[in-house]
Amino acid sequence: MMCAAHAGGSVLVVDHAKAPGEKIRISGGGRCNFTNMHCTPDAFICANPHFAKSALARYTQWDFIELVDAHGIAWHEKTLGQLFCDTSAKEIVAMLRGLMQKAGVDLRLHSTLTDIAARDAGFSMTLHTPDGTTPITARNFVVASGGKSIPKMGATGRAYEIAAQMGIPVTDTRAGLVPFTFTDARFAPISGTATPARVTAQGPAFDEALLFTHRGLSGPAVLQASSYWTEGAPITVNLLPDSDLLAKLRSQRQTYGRRNLTTELSHHLPARLVDHLSGIMDLGGNLADWSDAKLGTLVDRLSHWVMTPSGTEGYRTAEVTLGGIDTDALSSKTLEAKTRPGLYFIGEAVDVTGWLGGYNFQWAWSSAMACAADIAQKQ
Repeated sequence: MMCAAHAGGSVLVVDHAKAPGEKIRISGGGRCNFTNMHCTPDAFICANPHFAKSALARYTQWDFIELVDAHGIAWHEKTLGQLFCDTSAKEIVAMLRGLMQKAGVDLRLHSTLTDIAARDAGFSMTLHTPDGTTPITARNFVVASGGKSIPKMGATGRAYEIAAQMGIPVTDTRAGLVPFTFTDARFAPISGTATPARVTAQGPAFDEALLFTHRGLSGPAVLQASSYWTEGAPITVNLLPDSDLLAKLRSQRQTYGRRNLTTELSHHLPARLVDHLSGIMDLGGNLADWSDAKLGTLVDRLSHWVMTPSGTEGYRTAEVTLGGIDTDALSSKTLEAKTRPGLYFIGEAVDVTGWLGGYNFQWAWSSAMACAADIAQKQ
């Protein structure tokens, strides 16, 4: 929708869904985390870490905020630069639909394309709509069909199929921003318990909330780390990201030495979590019975809790798809395929994945505008 509204000329948008922008509508708890104030290229995962720089620099978060403001959409910052609509994500969808309508874009819903083929002067394909079947041609063909995440919303791997058909390489894909699972359901007894944590999985450390679930681990810190995780690798959880627990326990030992260690730990960690930890660590005895050395060992274990997930919840609940259209095959300036003039891939379909918190939406807006600018210049 963003690309179509700014590409100029005669534009047709084909969507198999019953309404456009369904992932926008459900995002951010229905309020759409539409961008992030701290959006920089280092918040994106890509085989080529430099690929996203051009598009992100030429259409920034501030440009999209200006667009939102111009349409009178009220917004607020939640945490860590995440921007949400005050009222509803439907306002973002309505804004984009309005922009398309103003540009004269032809939107076809409940529709699909088949028989897609490259021609000397563009592309030919067959449009299937509720009203019938029509052969069409196009000078430019933009694939903005996203990835495989959240299939119940209609997500498919169609972009990758089109790429393969056109001879465009695709990198391996997997679920990203997704909860971890453990086959032994070890955290089921404390499901629903949340705590601040620092989670690391072969990448940056993320300080946000961690949530224990019946199936495993979730919460923002876990979702962030999951994008860097590979199957079979361990993760590290720090339950004391901003706490000098050793100093606090040593101080409490002077006054409350007769209290159980678990009682004192419950002042710093959720009581249900402490009960769970008692089953996997020796937390018995009064605080006075714990020497500095033993307390130091305990704090170290709580700060470096290493475990190996069995897997993730997969595309069913993943917020994004990692991998996708190989960026080596695309122009970083225009998102056009190097070997197929007029063929573009934008948004989540491309091997560019942002962190949780509005980054992936910003990549959608930025890549769309880079593509649209190139098409408009050709008019």
